[in-house]
Amino acid sequence: MNKTVWIVLALVAVLVIGAFSGYNSLVNMDEAINGKWSQVENQLQRRADLIPNLNATVSGYAQHEQAAIKAVADARAKLAGSQGVAAKAEANNELGGALSRLLVIAENYPNLKADQNFRQLADELAGTENRIAVARKDYNDAVQIYNSKIRTFPSNIYAGMLGFGAKEYFKAAEGAQQVPQVKF
Repeated sequence: MNKTVWIVLALVAVLVIGAFSGYNSLVNMDEAINGKWSQVENQLQRRADLIPNLNATVSGYAQHEQAAIKAVADARAKLAGSQGVAAKAEANNELGGALSRLLVIAENYPNLKADQNFRQLADELAGTENRIAVARKDYNDAVQIYNSKIRTFPSNIYAGMLGFGAKEYFKAAEGAQQVPQVKF
């Protein structure tokens, strides 16, 4: 065989090895994103599991605040039934808002604020909110790396052919970037 055939075979071999390597890299990144998303869902579920106890504790002290308690329960149900990153993010934002309103209402009941069970639930909820923030950041970091990979050369060539598309970020609620005004 002549020299040209060997060069062509070597180039084809390099391209095939590069394609397999790139494919495996994309699969690993995709699985990392799925794992990070599972951690987000795990923390969202942890928060959802705290809500019935929090609602029960608050309703024991604030019977006439049923609208706020129902809003939290409804938002929790919406989060549990949502599918996909965008739907989960929207439901999560609604639940966060409903929980914030419920905790503001709790401020009006000194006996409730002094209740050991309520304080423990509020502390667990605050810790869970921190875990959710960390899980969201880790997920978004993994998505950023993956999306950058599938958009850069040469990965963009075979990523599209092999069905690797861009992933959605877990976005903050609208208005979250605005600093709230505090009036005294």
